[in-house]
Amino acid sequence: MNIFDEKADKSTEMIIKTAKGELPADLVIKNAQLVNVLSEEIYNTDIAVTNGIIAGIGKGYNGKEEIDVNGAYVSPSFIDGHVHLESSMLMPSEFAKLVVPSGTTTVVADPHEISNVMGLQGISFMREASKRLPLDVYMTLPSCVPATNLETSGVDLNSYDLALLIDAPWVLGIAEMMNFPGVIGCDSSVLSKIQLGLEKHKCIDGHAPHLSGKNLCAYVASGIRSDHECTACEEAIEKLRLGMYLMIREATGARDLEALIPVLKQYNTRKCMFVTDDRHPKHLAKHISRMVKKAVANGIAPIKAIQMASLNTAEYFKLSNLGAIAPGYKADMLVLKNLVDFEPEMVFKNGKLTAQNGKMLIDTDVLKTPPLRGSVNIKYLYHKDLQIKAKTDTVKVINVIPKQLITARTNEKIKVVNNLAMPDVENDILKIAVIERHKATGNIGLGFVKGFGLKSGAIASTVAHDSHNMIVIGTNDEDMYYAAVELVKSQGGKIIVENSQTLAHLKLPVAGLMSDKTAEEVQKNIKELEQAAQKIGCKIEDPFMSMAFLSLSVIPELKITDKGLIDVNKFEVTDLFV
Repeated sequence: MNIFDEKADKSTEMIIKTAKGELPADLVIKNAQLVNVLSEEIYNTDIAVTNGIIAGIGKGYNGKEEIDVNGAYVSPSFIDGHVHLESSMLMPSEFAKLVVPSGTTTVVADPHEISNVMGLQGISFMREASKRLPLDVYMTLPSCVPATNLETSGVDLNSYDLALLIDAPWVLGIAEMMNFPGVIGCDSSVLSKIQLGLEKHKCIDGHAPHLSGKNLCAYVASGIRSDHECTACEEAIEKLRLGMYLMIREATGARDLEALIPVLKQYNTRKCMFVTDDRHPKHLAKHISRMVKKAVANGIAPIKAIQMASLNTAEYFKLSNLGAIAPGYKADMLVLKNLVDFEPEMVFKNGKLTAQNGKMLIDTDVLKTPPLRGSVNIKYLYHKDLQIKAKTDTVKVINVIPKQLITARTNEKIKVVNNLAMPDVENDILKIAVIERHKATGNIGLGFVKGFGLKSGAIASTVAHDSHNMIVIGTNDEDMYYAAVELVKSQGGKIIVENSQTLAHLKLPVAGLMSDKTAEEVQKNIKELEQAAQKIGCKIEDPFMSMAFLSLSVIPELKITDKGLIDVNKFEVTDLFV
C-alpha cells in the first residue's frame, strides 16, 4: 500500500465514523429543507460534511462548524452539461467568478473552439487554466476539428490524437458529433472517434439539428446518446423516444427552453438536462439558475427543474458522486431562500463556503495564465481581395433569423457597379467575407447577408464557428478592409468601424477567442461594441453572436466559410450567383 492509498483509507474511515456519529463533522448544516432529487421530496433535516464529502443526513449530528439555515432550502448545486468556455471570451478563472455565485459548481466543457485554432495544445491550455478553481471543469474531447472539409481549420484532430487524452479522469467522453452526415455515411474517420469513446465506456455527445426518421435511428445506433439542438417539441419527442438525452439549451444566441416546456410537462424529464452552450459575459451571472427559474415559472415542478440541473446531468456523464445530497456525494450544495428566484444565499463547493449573496469568497486572481502563441496569421490583404466580380445581377443571400442559429436562403437582385457586385444598404443586403487566419492560405469566402441592418461602416471578429477564421460584414470595402487589418494588429478580437475609424474594439489575444482582462473590463468593452453597433444602424440585439454562426457549415440552410458559400442541405460549396 502506498502513501496515497493510506490517505484515501484514512479519509474514508473518517467519513464512516462521522456518518455513525463517532466523530464530529467538519460542517453541519442545521434545519435544512433538503431538496432530495433522488427521492423527489423535500423534508427538514441536518446535513453532515467531512473532507468535502457528505457523511450523513439526519438529526443529531455535531460539527466543528455548524450553520443553522433556519428552514431555508438546500439543494445540490448546478451542473452545466455542455459549454464552450471560450465563447464567454473570458479566461476560466474569470468565468468561474461569474457562474459560481449563481450556483454552478461543475461544468462539462467542450474545448472545441480553441481546438480548432490550437489543437491539442489548446486543450492542454484550457486544462491548465482550469485547475485549482472553485469550479470543477470536466471536458469532452472535440470530435469535429475541423467540423467539415468545407472550411480551413488551424489543425485536424483525428482519433489517434484524441486517444492521447481519452483516459484522463477529467475527460468524460467525445464531444458533440456535428458531422452527422459523416456518421450516417459511415465515414471511417468519424466512426473511429465514436468507437474510441465506446471502447473507454465514455459518453458520446450529439449535435443533429432536424435529423429525423431512419437517419436519426442510424445516428443513435452508432452510440451517440445526447443532443442539444432541439428547437421544436416534435424533434425533442422523437429523440427522447429513441433513447437520447435532451440537452436543453439557453445560450446567448439560441434559447430553446420555452419552446420545449410542453415536452417537459408531458414526458420523462429524467432524460433532460440544462446546458448553456455559448454565452457572453452579460448572460453568465445568472447561469443555470436562470434556466431553473424559467422552467419553474413556466409550470415545471421545482424538484424536477433542480433534478435537470444536477442529478440528470451527473448520471448521464457517469459522475456518480455529483448531482445529489446524500452520503458519499461531494458536498456541492446551495442554500436557497425559496424555490422561485433560485438565487443562492450560500454556495458550498467541496463543503467549503465559496460564494455568499452573489459574491465570490475565493480569490482566483492569483492564478497565472499559461503562455500561448499568437494565432491570427493571414496572407497579405489587398483591397481588391474583397471585390466580387458580377456574373449575373442575382445572388443567393444568407438571411439571419433572430435568436436562431438556422439561416434561410433567398435569391435577391444585387447592385452592379463597374461589373462588381455591391452591397445594397437600402435593402439591407450587406457584403460578408470570411478570411482564413490560421495558415495564411489567402482563402477568402465572399457573399451577401441580410438582417443586420447596418447603414454604414463594418463589423468584424475572429470568433466565427467553428474554425474561427476572420469574419467581416460591411456596407463598403474600405471599412471592411480597415477592420480586418486592425484585428490582425490586435491578434484577434471584435471591432466596429466607420469611415476607417475604430468605434469600439474588444481585443482577444488568447487564440483570437479570449481576453486576458477581467470580466468587468470585457463587459465594458462589450457595452461599447453594443453602443457602436446601434450607432451604425445595426438592428440585431447581439450582432457578433449572430455573425459568429454564419460560418457554421453544419447548421442549415446557407452559410459561408473561407472556401465560399455553403449549401448545408447539400453539404457542398455553391455558386454565389443564380
